[in-house]
Amino acid sequence: MKKKTPKQIAALVCAVLLAGMYIITFIAACLDATGTGRLFAGCLASTVALPIICWIFIHFLDRS
Repeated sequence: MKKKTPKQIAALVCAVLLAGMYIITFIAACLDATGTGRLFAGCLASTVALPIICWIFIHFLDRS
């Protein structure tokens, strides 16, 4: 098995965090928990922010 590069690890962490946030938001919406709207807003923000942060991290890994 090939060793994973830091770029692959960063991308995998980003994907796992996004998937986890989506699952938690879905479960909270199904259970009708209070604060689901705020959780959904956070999910929307992280959908944009996490890939950008991951891209910046990978971009700086290329430079070193």
